[in-house]
Amino acid sequence: MKKINLAITGCMGRMGQQLIKSSKSNKNFKLVALTENRVINKKISGIKPDLNSENAFKETNVIIDFTIPKCTLEVLKIASKLKKRVVIGTTGFSKKEENLIKKYSRKIPILKAGNMSLGINLLMYLTEIASKSLGNNFLSKVFEVHHKHKKDYPSGTALMLGKGIAVGKNKFFYKLLGKKFLNKKTFPYSKKINFNSIRKGEIVGNHKVLFSSGKETITLEHEAFDRALYSEGAFTAAKWLISKKPGLYSMRNVLNFK
Repeated sequence: MKKINLAITGCMGRMGQQLIKSSKSNKNFKLVALTENRVINKKISGIKPDLNSENAFKETNVIIDFTIPKCTLEVLKIASKLKKRVVIGTTGFSKKEENLIKKYSRKIPILKAGNMSLGINLLMYLTEIASKSLGNNFLSKVFEVHHKHKKDYPSGTALMLGKGIAVGKNKFFYKLLGKKFLNKKTFPYSKKINFNSIRKGEIVGNHKVLFSSGKETITLEHEAFDRALYSEGAFTAAKWLISKKPGLYSMRNVLNFK
């Protein structure tokens, strides 16, 4: 099989570095381009990083982007012009930015996931089932812990799980979106979905979805120990995306969860 030419954006970031590391042992991809939002005067894995541009991405088949929303939209604008596929692991998009991503997906194949982990996507699936099964007799909330360097809260994964609760109830997520707490020891249930985010140490990621009737509590939980699981998931997504037509896809599509 011919190798897939790969570009990694945000190459100096935590996930950028992990993606570069994982690419060295992945036989399906050939790393051909790295980009960053500033000038980098050294080679990384034999490649000199560039700024996001048509020239940087012209030889690539697929771009993997774990950066910030502003950068992601910049990448999508270029990718759309060049007809390149994009895997997005960036989180923290506004509703307006989400709509822009949908607009770009009419022109190019885009796979966007708040989390690339198999386990988290299974948790999302189970969350939908639990929410649907438990109905309105149970209130729900989402708890997450990440390393101290993570800026956005709740995490993209926590919001993804909140959407899973809403899907199970057949309701619009933004109407169920409750309060967003940061570094609280405890936080309440409510008729809406409340979120509590802890930022400490170097924790890779821990997520819990809790349902309570007041008489019993059901907890669905996932804990990540190695950042490599996200990069490996991104490569699985990128390989899957190569054969797809323009559209907006998720890890649910890759994993074939119904």
